[in-house]
Amino acid sequence: MKNKEHTIIENAGSLRGLVDAFLHDRRAAGLSAMSIRFYRQSLTTFLLWAKRQDITQIDDISPAVLRSFLINLKDTGHSDGGRHVFFRSLRAFLNWYAVEFDRPDFRNPISKVKAPRLSPDPVEPPALDDILALVDTCKDGSTGARDKSIFLTLLDTGARAAELVALNLADVNQMAGEIHIRRGKGNKSRTVFLGKVGRRALRAYLKTRKDDAPALFVTIDGERLTYSGLRQIIRRRAALAGIHPPQIHGFRRLFAVSMLRANVDVYSLAKLMGHSSIQTLQKYLKLVDADSKTAHIRGSPVDRLM
Repeated sequence: MKNKEHTIIENAGSLRGLVDAFLHDRRAAGLSAMSIRFYRQSLTTFLLWAKRQDITQIDDISPAVLRSFLINLKDTGHSDGGRHVFFRSLRAFLNWYAVEFDRPDFRNPISKVKAPRLSPDPVEPPALDDILALVDTCKDGSTGARDKSIFLTLLDTGARAAELVALNLADVNQMAGEIHIRRGKGNKSRTVFLGKVGRRALRAYLKTRKDDAPALFVTIDGERLTYSGLRQIIRRRAALAGIHPPQIHGFRRLFAVSMLRANVDVYSLAKLMGHSSIQTLQKYLKLVDADSKTAHIRGSPVDRLM
């Protein structure tokens, strides 16, 4: 009987087979489940796009193909940061292939493609009113209860999307509002929290569950919710609310800025968000500093007197 590794090796001639072999290598290297999902989801998106362009072999990927894919991502609403994520996944995959197969005739196409430029300016989080508008659409039975709980959990915990969809029922203490993220970014575990409103929404959702799946958030078929499924939920609810769909990571940005505006210290916030240092929070502090300048312009006592 063939094992999974033999099957992967036999299928490695196709682009899909090579991606499977790359993911197999990442698992063997001990990467976290979240990192594996990160690679699988972004590379699967590329594979689906590539298939529509009749690109099925590794040698079909040229610098021009990679640039076209990045342009397509921009045209379909991905932010510069999101496009950078796809670029990093493709770079890791193609660099792995170059080392793994050591073909003298293979010229790595990623070497001639520049990474999407990231703006040094902090990205504004979505407006709280927009998130509330999404929540207001969640009145359609069990699906509505699920989606409302998802939105409030994302906003109240600052959890990453991949962390949210990886949660199991066993990770949640409903009474205390504690959620244990077992293997976050960098294989780090941490505990995040739900307030009273978020706990009520979660309990209301769980009362509608009829399945025995271990996942915290599931589809209508009882399967674990995926990252792409989460994106579809946000897009569908945004259409119902008549607003532009916020980015999934926008919930995390809004969590950070809201906590800073409530005078939560940066060290506690870094721990809640799973950052090893406060350096990453500097971009959020810039947004809060801008609040102070706006407040002074609005309330300057001297300007108000003259």
